[in-house]
Amino acid sequence: MAEPRARFRTAYGAGARHLLLLAGCFAVTGWVVLRVAGEPGSVTLLLWFVGAAVAHDLVLFPVYALADRGLRRALRNRSAVPASGPSLLNHLRVPALAAGLLFLVYLPGILRQGRETYAAATGQDQQPFLVRWLLLSAALFLASGILYALRRRARSLAAPGGR
Repeated sequence: MAEPRARFRTAYGAGARHLLLLAGCFAVTGWVVLRVAGEPGSVTLLLWFVGAAVAHDLVLFPVYALADRGLRRALRNRSAVPASGPSLLNHLRVPALAAGLLFLVYLPGILRQGRETYAAATGQDQQPFLVRWLLLSAALFLASGILYALRRRARSLAAPGGR
């Protein structure tokens, strides 16, 4: 029984569950394309999607790859990443990624684009968007810092010779 699975994995490059998951993703994508294709704004949506993919690949990815490289270099130089135990790098990456994604999602509100439409639809102003994003980002970094400190403390207590 292992022989056909091994041959499949060698030929395909991954397991059967990966193929099933990928087929499901393509099915959902196809359904969404069929639903959107008949809509009046489908061309605009397609252009936005392609533009977002190009902007990510040509602008955003190099920026955050360089930022990550600089962060890794800074932490290595300061010996802030212990050989064993929780990684400070990951405790900085995760809240930075979450804050960045939230910034992209709420960027129109932060920049107050569509002010009149937003006010007509909700009866509210877009002024608090920036402050709320900043507070949420600070809370993400604070929570990650607390988790990092707790994990380091637990690691030091569990180590031989710990308290």
